[in-house]
Amino acid sequence: MTGATGVLNGATVERLLDHVPPDRIGVSVRDPDRATHLSERGVRVRRGSYDDPDALRHSFTDAEQVLLVSSSDVTADVVGQHRAAIDAAVAAGAERILYTSAHGTRYDTPYPPLAIHAATEDYLAASGVAWTSLRNGFYGELRQLLGPWRETGVIAKPADGPFSWVDRRDVAEAAAAIITGESPVDGPIDLVLPSPVTLADFASTASEISGFDVERVVVDDDEWVAREIADGTPEPVARFTLSMFQATRSGHFSQSDPALSQLLGRSPRSITDHLLGR
Repeated sequence: MTGATGVLNGATVERLLDHVPPDRIGVSVRDPDRATHLSERGVRVRRGSYDDPDALRHSFTDAEQVLLVSSSDVTADVVGQHRAAIDAAVAAGAERILYTSAHGTRYDTPYPPLAIHAATEDYLAASGVAWTSLRNGFYGELRQLLGPWRETGVIAKPADGPFSWVDRRDVAEAAAAIITGESPVDGPIDLVLPSPVTLADFASTASEISGFDVERVVVDDDEWVAREIADGTPEPVARFTLSMFQATRSGHFSQSDPALSQLLGRSPRSITDHLLGR
């Protein structure tokens, strides 16, 4: 798999090690020195980069399944990188390619990454190899989503709509279950909460667990972007983040699915768990 020194696929490797001998696992990383904690445990570590197809193909040699994490290089031709990675996996003889996509993937969306995922999934479908697209819900640092609510007592963000905020540990565990499962998953699978949430839900839950009232304040789009820029956020970054809120309120992420709960054999971590840091 790629991205094994990152948070998401790093967690996936750890979950795989619970089920598979380490010599059955290989990782492709840009800097092998950052993966010594894996090589010391018997995991095969090879250098590979989405910008170096030959090295990538070598790193995939003998892999039955290849798990590709989506590129986070905002300066690159991301779809081109994904195509190069898929081509390398096909050339290396992989029998199945898995890809970390996103819930709500489609072309007609205000949130740009979803079109990138859609193009990648189309390329996977045309690759001639069995494929699985792990359409994960949103995840990341909670403070980036909510802002400094503990200090201010306010979640002041643009208008939003329902979405899934998942824990990377949960979707990593689900990915490992899919990789090692007896019944393969073909095509896309939504790894989301049983019921979507909103920022108002976060405010209500934060009020319950903190002992003080946390208010959800809706900020006008242009006013929010101006505030972000004044606080030092580059305007393109602010408008990119705004597009996520716009996509939530137009219903792009409102669908639920039981697949994540079924793969985990339990309920995914809730927003209460996130707010409590557990």
